[in-house]
Order: sequence, then C-alpha cells, then structure tokens
Amino acid sequence: MDFLRLPKRTTRTRTYGLTSVADFGVSMGELKNILSDYSHIIDIAKIAIGSAYVTPNLKKKIDLYKEHHITPYCGGTLFEKCYYQNKIPEYLTYLRDLGIEWVEISNGTLDIPLQERLQLVSHLKKDFHVVGEVGSKDPNQEMSISEWVEEIQLFLDAGCDYVLTEGRDSGTAGIYEKCGSIKSDLIQQLIQAIDSKKIIFEAPTSKHQMYFIREVGPNVNLANVKLQDVLALEAQRCGLRSETFYLEEHECQLP
Repeated sequence: MDFLRLPKRTTRTRTYGLTSVADFGVSMGELKNILSDYSHIIDIAKIAIGSAYVTPNLKKKIDLYKEHHITPYCGGTLFEKCYYQNKIPEYLTYLRDLGIEWVEISNGTLDIPLQERLQLVSHLKKDFHVVGEVGSKDPNQEMSISEWVEEIQLFLDAGCDYVLTEGRDSGTAGIYEKCGSIKSDLIQQLIQAIDSKKIIFEAPTSKHQMYFIREVGPNVNLANVKLQDVLALEAQRCGLRSETFYLEEHECQLP
C-alpha cells in the first residue's frame, strides 16, 4: 500500500541511483538469504579488495549475483596485483571465464601513470564495461580539486561507464580526511563540474551516505555499502530516516 509522498527513486535496471555493495567474503548461504529479500535494491556487487582470487566457489557466487540481476566485478586491488606482476592478459581471461563483464582500473595502491590507465580504458572498453577509480588509498597522498575534476573527466572521455571516487572501506582516504570527515569542498566542485550520474561515490558508513543523499539527492550513486546496510540505505534514500526526513520529491531528482 503506497500512501506516503516519498522522493522518486529510479527502478531496475538503473543507470543511476546505484547501490554498489562490497562483498568481503559473505558465505553463499548467507548471500542467498540476503538476495532473496534485498536484491531489488542492489545494483552492483564488488568482490572486494583482491578476495576474488581466494574466494571458494567464486563462479557460483558470480552466477548467483547475475541470477538476481546484480552486476558483479572484482575490486581494483586485484587488477593492481595483476598489473604489478605483468599478468593483465591472464587477468582478462580469468574475468571472461567467470562471466564477469565489468573491470575496474584503479591506482589505489600502486602509482600507475595516468596515461597508462587511460590507454588501458581505451583498450578494454572494446570487450568490457570499464569503471575507473580516482584517488589513492594512502591518506597522505593528496590531489588538488582541479586534479580530481580533470582526472575524472579524462576517464569518462576515454570510455569509462562510471568513475569511482576512492574512499576505502574505512572512509579515511581519497574523498575523506584521515579522521573520516568528508572533503565537502571537493564534493561540491565535483558535482558542479561533472555529471553526477556518472560518478559513484564510495560511502561506507551511514554518515557518509546521508551526506551524499542530502547534497546530490536520493538517486546518487553510492559504493562500498555493506550488504547488511542496504535496506537502511534505501530507507535513507526514501526520506525514512531522521537525517533525510525532510527530503521532498521535487528536490530529490537528479536532472
């Protein structure tokens, strides 16, 4: 029964308003239970860090996500490990064998030159959907706001479907200060300069998620969401939490 006036949400299959979860090793049994109830509010599943390489029954997990119309992909750390060991061709074969159609190009741990990453995007977009990640996992490695804007736009121009803003699963690097506070000046510049439908903000905590919902709207793209938090996040998007209570429908739709 629908009787409340709530912010308008995008519906499956979404191109924005995405919720991307981070799977750090949830068991198949637990995952089946979660997806049976909540798959309709999950769009993307990242097999986090490099854990895909040691995940038991990985193909079954990938297939389970796909059965629920959720896009699975491997975390950027696995890409960087393969880059470091000169195993990118083997990595791409590995993804194809798993039936994974999305690949992340990042430099969160390694310092991969920007032009090399852009060349990889141009090459890989022929066979994969590509997500570029901007920002470092090292909280001491700073980028200026203009560098953030330029790099994100370059990735989109090179052919990325989306660009992730680094935030780590702890929310203490990239778009966040070491203490976890949000670099609000950076975020404001990003959403003014770039189509926010093409940016996926890593937002691992409810505090971070509520900030982006208030600043961008309920259809902001959010990543690094914990599987157990997806229903609470959807409630936040719908104005059903104190911090987002007064969101009005006319305020909350991305242009």
